[in-house]
Amino acid sequence: MPPSLPPRSPLILRITRTSAKIFLSQIFKIETRGQENLPTQSGFILLPKHRRWEDIPLLSLAAPRPLYYMAKHELFLNPVSRWFVSSLGGIPLNRSRPLESRQSLKAMLELLKKGEGIVIFPEGTYYRSRMGLGRVGLIRLILSRSTSHFIPVGINYRSRRTRTRVQINFGSPICGSSMNNAEGFLSQMMKEIARLSGF
Repeated sequence: MPPSLPPRSPLILRITRTSAKIFLSQIFKIETRGQENLPTQSGFILLPKHRRWEDIPLLSLAAPRPLYYMAKHELFLNPVSRWFVSSLGGIPLNRSRPLESRQSLKAMLELLKKGEGIVIFPEGTYYRSRMGLGRVGLIRLILSRSTSHFIPVGINYRSRRTRTRVQINFGSPICGSSMNNAEGFLSQMMKEIARLSGF
């Protein structure tokens, strides 16, 4: 990873994951399907539905190994927040000024080459009860620079009297390098994310 981006901290990651598991288990009951679809050796990109802020910690608990996350650059403006989010695997992305994120994009591509998993929320923000429009810019970049597989992820919350049930569905890996058109590829992925999320 470029020196301008702090490395992920295994200790902070372990402490935060344990704390999140204890706290969130009081509120949510996580049910996961399709974990076997996540590659164990090669890099991959997860494209999850984005309903609420809890998607991120719940997704990290559902995945069998630590992940990196493309996150909005505002989370990195404060030095303390930057250190903490980076320690958990956050990579800053400025969607409105992508040229300012060149180092982050290089880091993301290097991590994919090293066999890491990257999380990108294609909607860019929360859409609780419907699908938002997918943003193609970052997807187009990856398709042009990497042969890594994309994995659609559905997330569905169902409130109950005690704990909210959260169903996280990992879809089948799709190789984007076989697609000629980034917009068409993203449209296909968004439809699969919607299906896995129960829309």
